[in-house]
Amino acid sequence: MSPGLQALLALFPIALGGVLLVGFSVPAKKAMPAAYVAAAAVAFYAWDMELLRIIAASIQGLFLSFDLLFIIFGAILLLHTLERSGGVGAIRRSFNGISDDRRVQVVIVAWLFGSFIEGAAGFGTPAAVAAPLLVALGFPAATAVMLGMMVQSTAVTFGAVGTPILVGVQGGLGGESFLADLAAVDMTMLDYLKLVTAKSVLLHATAGVLMPTWMVVMMTRFFGKNRSWTEGLSILPFTLLGGLAFTVPYVLFGTFLGPEFPSLLGAPVGLAIVVYIARRGWLLPKDTWDFPPRESWEDDWISGIEDELADVPEGKNISTPLAWAPYAILGALLVWTRAPEPGIRFFGGGESLPLGEWLRGFQVEWADILGSSITAATTPMYLPGFVLLVVVAITAVLHGMKGSDVADAVRSSSKVLLGAGIVLVFTVPMVRVYINSDVNGAELLSMPLAMADWVANNVGQVWPFFAGWTGALGAFIAGSNTVSNLMFSAFQFGVAERLAMSTVMIVSLQAVGAAAGNMIAIHNVVAASATVGLLGKEGATLRKTVLPAIYYLLVVGVLGLVAVHWIGVTDPLMGSG
Repeated sequence: MSPGLQALLALFPIALGGVLLVGFSVPAKKAMPAAYVAAAAVAFYAWDMELLRIIAASIQGLFLSFDLLFIIFGAILLLHTLERSGGVGAIRRSFNGISDDRRVQVVIVAWLFGSFIEGAAGFGTPAAVAAPLLVALGFPAATAVMLGMMVQSTAVTFGAVGTPILVGVQGGLGGESFLADLAAVDMTMLDYLKLVTAKSVLLHATAGVLMPTWMVVMMTRFFGKNRSWTEGLSILPFTLLGGLAFTVPYVLFGTFLGPEFPSLLGAPVGLAIVVYIARRGWLLPKDTWDFPPRESWEDDWISGIEDELADVPEGKNISTPLAWAPYAILGALLVWTRAPEPGIRFFGGGESLPLGEWLRGFQVEWADILGSSITAATTPMYLPGFVLLVVVAITAVLHGMKGSDVADAVRSSSKVLLGAGIVLVFTVPMVRVYINSDVNGAELLSMPLAMADWVANNVGQVWPFFAGWTGALGAFIAGSNTVSNLMFSAFQFGVAERLAMSTVMIVSLQAVGAAAGNMIAIHNVVAASATVGLLGKEGATLRKTVLPAIYYLLVVGVLGLVAVHWIGVTDPLMGSG
């Protein structure tokens, strides 16, 4: 079988899912099972992979699906708990009175608060929270959706406390040959993920520092009375501050703490700085920008619920510090459980262990599944999902919630989980079939590496420019940075290996590009539009958000070329295979 045919067959299941989703508008719950069946068929017939190995790889994928769904459930449950306790209403009230200038409100509410919600919950939640909040503050629904999509960029790679890296990249790379490469250079998977995180935050920060400016100028150009770019640029010092206030701590947290923290902790640090500056009127122009009068808004700007959302009651009277407390506790617990020291002695004896290591000690493992040499394992108490559940319990006590309210939050979160679960229980096993196809009767490279070989031979040294675009394509199709990383991380790693480039840099470009792709993901724009009653106008939103998405991918692509060919970035795995 020729290399071209191998690459084409390996690509077919992913392409099938994309064509069904995008070309024929087939729901993901039907498209991804079809893609899984196609992947299993290609593995069995073309790669001569044993049926038991395909089943074992699928079981391994279900273990990863559990990890991912556990995190999603915990993140959404915390948000729904705060909605019912009055915490979200208190956070909303804390934004009132800072400034009447809509440009300032974009930086504070959409960019910084939206990025924080992304860090805490991910999976399209920023649009679901920030878009209705913007409408309640007086923004047209179409503007709120556009901004809700744009905020799903810089923060996304570390959304839901690092899930796109911890589950997406880790799950996409963790085959036997990759783990052997790590062992050969005395590295662990966590070491490798920290290297990817350190590169990703730098790439994101360089492109993301201008995202608040993009958000403001897009608003003034498409929704202002004068349709002016310059009305947005007139507040450039403040929007640059908004970008730097988030990206500087974001880089520091990512470099020194790990993938759980850049968005979760960087955004609230930026929020505190920018709110302080805005209240004092520093770096602000003399004029105040607002939308044209309500009666002159165009029909495609509005959904009919602007007045309804503006009058939503605030609910239970929770103080602002108490409303933010659960997220502060979440950050503290995550830092504590991931810190190597100090050690803690449990149950009155034995050796002192760091809390994280103790939590990892509770492991559910299925070794050598069906005699395939494939092993699946999960450490549920160490996952961010468990920490999130602990914080939910603390929140219920702190906010004096009734048991019925907590139960209602659990029910509503479970409904979200069911929707995501149907897709993920097929998508993740499909990825694991790809990765575990390295052991086959046809004596071929694994399916991701077959694609990588073709790309290396036909694209060559300019691949760093296109690596991010590939990640964006995956997110556009799947509506998820995590799923894009699951699908393409092994492929990107293989391309880097064959071109003798830094595998860490190319995988980082994948993760960052996938985040940019979220701005144009069809799944996300539909979800964002639904929160403000604007369904049916998704095309108009995508025609706008494609502009910042292209900007982001161009910047990241150029940075990738510079890093690989000018700076000569390397990593410990170069040449290890």
